[in-house]
Amino acid sequence: MRKLFRFLAKIIIWFFVLSIGLTVVYRFVPIYITPLMLIRVFEQSQDEKREVKLEKTWVPMEVISRHMPQAVVASEDQKFLEHHGFDMEAIKEALEENEAGKRLRGGSTISNQTAKNVFLWPGRNYLRKGLEAYFTVLIELIWSKERILEVYLNVIEMGDGIYGVEAAAQAYYQKSAADLSRNEAAMIAAVLPNPLRWSPARPTAYNYKRQAWILRNMNNLNPVGFGK
Repeated sequence: MRKLFRFLAKIIIWFFVLSIGLTVVYRFVPIYITPLMLIRVFEQSQDEKREVKLEKTWVPMEVISRHMPQAVVASEDQKFLEHHGFDMEAIKEALEENEAGKRLRGGSTISNQTAKNVFLWPGRNYLRKGLEAYFTVLIELIWSKERILEVYLNVIEMGDGIYGVEAAAQAYYQKSAADLSRNEAAMIAAVLPNPLRWSPARPTAYNYKRQAWILRNMNNLNPVGFGK
């Protein structure tokens, strides 16, 4: 039993050392690949009818249109600049709705989504959610809010084989992320809940409705202050 405990203790210590070290490194260097990207490439390779596709170009926040961070904050996490990784009010509301038998939804923040996309795999089990919370705390402690948003905008899935705002801008609007308009940024944000189902290139009536809601929120929110 002592050997087992020592072995488990070593694993836990190494997990903390490696996870904290990687988080520190990612504060400064671009992130070119994530677990989700590898999973999607594997899924594509198993389907003979699909081509293996991975379009991604890292761009710093300084060359991303200011409308894009404003759009995702308005759409995904309006208290992003205020909370420390967890929107407790949104979590409480989500739990109440779920208990009432309404459509299941989460209280996920941009920080939660960034932690999940950079370090983890898709899933809803307790282990994955616990690790997501752990990495959320790490990035909130070690990264700035601007860095969290910069990473989010560069790694988030924005279509089939399309990751990050630069690849999305090129694929859907044939322009760089620096040149995205308010309407274009809002439409990209509008499809983020399900980028494999919806596309800014072929918006549905629901996408247009959500885009209009995001544009109103962009006007009502104080400027995020990041971007070109």
